[in-house]
Amino acid sequence: MTFKTMAATLRIGLYVIAASGLPALAAAQGVPDVNGPIPANLPPGTDLTHNYPQLSSEPTDNLSSRGYIEEEFFFQGAATSYATPALADGVVVSTGHPYKSRIIIRRPADPSKFNGVVLVEWVNVTSGYNLDVHWQASREYLTRHGYAYVGVSAQRVGVQQAPYGLTVWSPPRYGTLDVTDGGTITDDSLSYDIFSQAGRAIRSHPELLGGLKPRILIAVGASQSASRLTPYYNSIQPLHRIYDGFLLHVGGGPFRTDISAKLLRINTEREIVAGQASIRQPDSNIFRSWEIAGASHVDYWYMTYRQALVARDGLAPFNYQCDKEPLSHVNNKYLLNAGYDQLVHWILRNRPPAVAQPIVVTSVSPTVIPRDANGLVFGGIRLATVEVPTATNDGVNGSTGFCNLYGSHTPFPDSKIQQLYPNHQRYVAAVTEVTLKNLRARFILSEDAAEIIDTAEDSPIGTNVPRPVP
Repeated sequence: MTFKTMAATLRIGLYVIAASGLPALAAAQGVPDVNGPIPANLPPGTDLTHNYPQLSSEPTDNLSSRGYIEEEFFFQGAATSYATPALADGVVVSTGHPYKSRIIIRRPADPSKFNGVVLVEWVNVTSGYNLDVHWQASREYLTRHGYAYVGVSAQRVGVQQAPYGLTVWSPPRYGTLDVTDGGTITDDSLSYDIFSQAGRAIRSHPELLGGLKPRILIAVGASQSASRLTPYYNSIQPLHRIYDGFLLHVGGGPFRTDISAKLLRINTEREIVAGQASIRQPDSNIFRSWEIAGASHVDYWYMTYRQALVARDGLAPFNYQCDKEPLSHVNNKYLLNAGYDQLVHWILRNRPPAVAQPIVVTSVSPTVIPRDANGLVFGGIRLATVEVPTATNDGVNGSTGFCNLYGSHTPFPDSKIQQLYPNHQRYVAAVTEVTLKNLRARFILSEDAAEIIDTAEDSPIGTNVPRPVP
């Protein structure tokens, strides 16, 4: 019997065992009721009442052409309020608080295309709406490789705070949602149990995934959501044991070292600039940390895609009035894609992710980061954008709004480009060499390596043709 056959038999057996005890499981562990899929009146962007899923991928991504289905469900139950002491098990504050929230699901339509892995994202609410960062950044990789995705709205801001919280953004669709027990619990202390119950619902309600049988659930979250998943990992995971692994992006920590669930954290240069160097932890048999040189908290490529959805749904616009040209062009998705792939292997086959050199820091209080003549940091995971530079990309910026998260991109003068890369072949060869090195080190996947090299080949660098303005 092959490993694949054994794994399939095992996960089907576990699923049958779990399903056979659903009533007892629901009573003992707080499995919520689910309702849906909730239909949309009109396609996104055409309905002024917003009676469709906030930040829906349809029709922007044309998921059906990728063999995917997007559906939204409501789930409800009674949640426990937890205190989360630092690096210790959670403490029950009170129980029995009614709640109702939503999950958005994207899954393969064909069960044979499902890889058995469900990413469960604690959606980010820093901007006041329900931002599915991990899906938006890695949607192409996730759909190519058959992942199922579940976005969970667990916090008051994303569900009920004006003007972009769900209940205000679309009262006809979301008006009955409430994660505050009628306004009596407003500190998000219910959010941890709500996130756990979303995971239980995925395992216990087969209709949520159209009958797909999950093998493992991986909790993911970016920025503020990574910060929320830190106490979840430290305080709630040891109690509930819902998730098989964790991938935190741009934030989070420090973490306990006595929890069995594997955890990969992927930071950019910006988090190190902002002080993450002071809470670095050594790699271990349950923890890995990657740091991306030259990268910003949110990058140019991700924000370009996000901007169209935000405009369509009438959500808070971006302010790019920063001290320097905003948004690093280092593409964070390449490291995220490799991170999912390696975390799955770590969980299922006990093959740890690659070990990465950290970004060089000469002082942590205050944080001091040395830079080369091009303004680039030393160390870290170095994609071709940094190692074969045509601009200074970094995690530093300032002025209004979220500029400190955007980093910056300062193109080199054409004269410097010509000096560095006197012909196109030299530039492409340099990009290829660095990219293949990163591929061998397991920091990028082969499909992304091909994309990086193809982009270099299609670029005008070294041709004496002026570069297009992004």
